Amino acid sequence: MENQGAGGLVSNAICAISRHIRDNDLMPGDRLPSEASMSKELNVSRTVVREAFRSLAAMRIIDLATGKRAAVAALGHGAMSLMIEHGVHTDQINVQQIYDVRRTIETRIVTLAAIRRSDSEATDLLALAQAMGHAVDEPARLMELDLSFHMLLAQASRNPVFTLIIGAFQGITRQTWPIGWKSRPTPASRELMLATHVDIARAVAASDPQQAVASMSLHFDESVRALLTAGLT
Repeated sequence: MENQGAGGLVSNAICAISRHIRDNDLMPGDRLPSEASMSKELNVSRTVVREAFRSLAAMRIIDLATGKRAAVAALGHGAMSLMIEHGVHTDQINVQQIYDVRRTIETRIVTLAAIRRSDSEATDLLALAQAMGHAVDEPARLMELDLSFHMLLAQASRNPVFTLIIGAFQGITRQTWPIGWKSRPTPASRELMLATHVDIARAVAASDPQQAVASMSLHFDESVRALLTAGLT
């Protein structure tokens, strides 16, 4: 590898380390070889291995901790979240496009949640929806309850990919949610948003995917309308 440029060496090292994880069936928490061992195995400098480790850590493929060998990371949505926020802030994607994707995904999520949810998840969903109603004068708390509600729905779908995607949307949602809330200035418009979450929770608890989808669709219709009113496109 040493006859390549620095960028090529690091890229090759990233591929080799990823392949090592696959070939050795390493699972989250399992340790990788030390920098010195990996440097010898790949015939590159420790600096190249260190940069490859840092890149893999930024992508949340491995975890790095001072004084410990690198370990395989559990799945996380951090890298995807940063990519979405970067896309929005550099005008490569817009908020309306994100909500279009969210609507498509979350109608599927709520369908599966209505079929697969546990009794405790049904109870917790309704509790979150009702807590949102009590937090109407605390927008910051209301937003966090709303985010938790959608994350719990994703978990109840029993598809971890949905959980990753919904988690990845949370960063940009935290930036747009307050704008959408302020664009619902009347008590009736805010009550509709809160009531829709209760309706979703009740449909999931009743194992009624059709009603769950109808309520989720209404929720996104109203959310997009609020964002349009605020001038977000």
